[in-house]
Amino acid sequence: MTEPIQSTSILILLIGILVAAAVVVRAGLSRTYVPSLVGYMALGFLLRLADDRWNFLSEQGDFAFEILAELGIIVLLFRVGLESDLQGLRRQLGSASVIWLGNVALSATAGYFVMTYLLGFDQIPSLIAAVAMTATSIGVSIGMWRQHDALRTRKGQLLTDVAKMDDLSGVALMALLFAVIPVLRETAGSGDGPGSGGLATQLLTSGGIFFLKFFLFAGFCVAFARYGEERLTKTFQRLAPGPELMVLVAGIAILIAGVAAWLEFSAAIGALFAGLAFSRDPEAVHIDADFRGLYDLFSPFFFIGIGLALETGALTSALGTGAVLAAVAIVVKVLGAGLPSLLSSGMAGATLIGVSLVPRAEITMIIMERGRQIGEWAVPANLYAAFVLVSAVTCLVAPISLEMLFRRWPAEIKGGEDGQG
Repeated sequence: MTEPIQSTSILILLIGILVAAAVVVRAGLSRTYVPSLVGYMALGFLLRLADDRWNFLSEQGDFAFEILAELGIIVLLFRVGLESDLQGLRRQLGSASVIWLGNVALSATAGYFVMTYLLGFDQIPSLIAAVAMTATSIGVSIGMWRQHDALRTRKGQLLTDVAKMDDLSGVALMALLFAVIPVLRETAGSGDGPGSGGLATQLLTSGGIFFLKFFLFAGFCVAFARYGEERLTKTFQRLAPGPELMVLVAGIAILIAGVAAWLEFSAAIGALFAGLAFSRDPEAVHIDADFRGLYDLFSPFFFIGIGLALETGALTSALGTGAVLAAVAIVVKVLGAGLPSLLSSGMAGATLIGVSLVPRAEITMIIMERGRQIGEWAVPANLYAAFVLVSAVTCLVAPISLEMLFRRWPAEIKGGEDGQG
């Protein structure tokens, strides 16, 4: 009986240390251009190095950190959905969709071809990497726009709309890809080629089942958003106003995320839909202030989990792959988003929008983490490590570059032609 008690005690001690360390890292890095998520991944990697040296993490500890990382994913994607303004996005759909289509198409195409023909990876890892390349992390860049009083300009609003479309499409592509990956692996093992009729039939069948479950799940979320969410929120506000409302909302978000995971979509998709369901109610959006505490508590554990999952040997062998993918990740967003933005935003605005979409963090690493959990055949250890480097590099390059660009083009960004959003 002594060993489990000691193991639990060590685990509780570690979690407490990491919670406190995350607060210190966030406070310290807030004074720099380094995003806090880079510091969180470094904390996880230090924990990995310590465990490799002293071997103090048991299976119980690994499982606990997996649960904490999953809760981190849920709060990250719930916040993405909660902050999404779908009505505003529909109003800007014309101009934003052109930029979104350009940067997503170029990111996915270039990512796949570089992975397959330059780096020599198999089809499935290449597809996962291509989808991961399409996402962005607007949170890394948005602080620079806010700091320079440019977020509410027309260009700032356009950037926000494109980034939200990137997030939504990245999650949708992830769900579709992981639904058909078992078929792709099975047919690859049987020797069926891309043009095989059997492969096409199986892909159509798997895709049809996926879309049926997806539309049923989406229909449930839409029905809840339209007919249940507002009544539930107002009823509970009368019974227990204040922080208790946020606890209820968090519980519902975890419940919807659990249903999505049970349907094999992943908890991330459920959390995103839960956030979207509450985003349509102006009263519910005010809970974001209370949600911040839960967000600050759990979100670091997703990035800590990324660092903890890194294999030290794979990290050193992934430097070359990571450097190539980081260069591709930067170029495809700058060109893919910048070129379509030229007509509507001019050279200064197009460059800023392209650079702002460079960071890859939450959704990119959620996709890679999901692939890593499937197995080495889907996301090898060196590819996972390479994408950790991609995330760190892109999240460092973007804010530093934006600061220089804002100083160079202050008048062009906040000029009278933009107006207020």
